[in-house]
This record gives sequence, C-alpha cells and structure tokens, in this order.
Amino acid sequence: MSWIEALILGLLQGLTEFLPVSSSGHLELGGALFGLEDPHDFFTFNIIVHGATFMSVVVVFRNDILSLITNFFRFRWNAEMKFTLLLLASAIPTAIVGLLFEEQIEHIFEGRVAFVGMMLLVTATLLLITRFVPKNNKEVTLKSALVIGLAQTLAILPGISRSGATISTALFFGIERSQAIRFSFLMVLIPIFGANFLKVLSISEQASTGAMDTTPMIIGAIAAFLAGVVACRWMLNIVRRGKIEYFSIYCLIVGITAIIAGSI
Repeated sequence: MSWIEALILGLLQGLTEFLPVSSSGHLELGGALFGLEDPHDFFTFNIIVHGATFMSVVVVFRNDILSLITNFFRFRWNAEMKFTLLLLASAIPTAIVGLLFEEQIEHIFEGRVAFVGMMLLVTATLLLITRFVPKNNKEVTLKSALVIGLAQTLAILPGISRSGATISTALFFGIERSQAIRFSFLMVLIPIFGANFLKVLSISEQASTGAMDTTPMIIGAIAAFLAGVVACRWMLNIVRRGKIEYFSIYCLIVGITAIIAGSI
C-alpha cells in the first residue's frame, strides 16, 4: 500500500465511520478499487484506522468520557454509573464474537464487493425504517443495551453501518435521539480499544523486525483521526435533526452499484 492510497483510505474511513454508510464497507470498496491484494495487511490497516477514529470520539466526547470515568471510580450508584455499566454490557456480544471468531472475521475482509453491496442494502433498509419510528423519550436499559450491542456485532460485516445499526436499534427501542447517539458513539470505545491494543502489539513486533512498513499505517491513522472529528460532529447534528433516513438513498445507490460491479 502506497502512502497516497493510505491517505485516501484513511480520509474515507474517518468521514464514513460516524455517518450511517458503513466505513468498513467503503474501505473494502476502496481496497478493491486500488487493487490491494494482501487481506492480512489490509485487515491490519482497517483495525488501525478504526483505532484512529476511536481517538476522534475521545476528542469530541471528552467531557462525557471524563464525567463517566470520574463517576465510575467514586463507586456511587447514580445515572452516570448506570450509563457506564450499560456501555460495558453492550460490549459483551462484540467481545465474545471477536475473541472466538478472529480468524473468520479477518477472512470477511477479502474484497467481496458484491457482498458489501448486499450489506449496504441492509443498512439502507434499517435507515429507511427509522422514518416511521415514533419519537419517544425512553432511556437505555440492560435489555436494550445488549440488543444494541448485538447490532454493533453485526456491523463487523463490511457494508453494515455500525452507527446506522446501533442508532436505528436504539430508536426502535424508543430511546431519545440525543441519548441514542451518545450511547452509540461511546459504546464503540471499549471494543475498538481492545482490538487496537492487541493489534498494535503485533504491529510493533513486526515493525521491529522490518516485516511491515508502518508509514502507510501512520498516514492513514492521522487522516482518519482528522476526518473523524469532522464527521462525528456533523453526525451529531444530523441525528438530532432527525434526518438519518436520508442516508438510505446513498446506501441504496452505492449498494446496487457494488453488486453490479462485483458480479461483472
């Protein structure tokens, strides 16, 4: 992977991570377009740029994160403690799948363009349905947190938008929009931190032996971080205004195009 390819893919990841259009799906399509053939290196790049967007969430939600951490270590039962425990509960499905099926997950990222297109159609359907969900002001419960966590786990499939799946699921449960997006964006921190911690250890070992060129990884990560900050703030305004369903049109067009291109 060249540095210009890493730059473009990093920007693509950062811009699409928080928009409900599937960043992993766009990375797969971008990798196929550039003809990147090594699935292991590309999967590693995927993990690293996702980790960079993890940092953009930390920047945008820094006050929320500091408040949650402070309240957690006070060991007092209050709304923030409850919210933190629900975030931890939501990570359970993803952690189980990630630990038990790591190799199978890596094989998913092998340039299956038509498959990405079909999953984008699933995302388009989820987003469109939110248009017909009545507005409610419910809070996140243990049940809804686990189901939203399952939705996040499905987003391992390239083409299923993580933010689209989790926010849509929260809205289906009648959770208030601002709380739905706050929960969706903060819940990603736990699994991505875990995945990146393990992957960075592996990359450090390979880099020390000269087995991997880390320059494209660094360029892609910086690009993803900067683009992620912009996209995260943009998405906050979109969801609050109730316009998430409009992205279904984009997913539908890209999905159909990918299916046609992958079938040729």
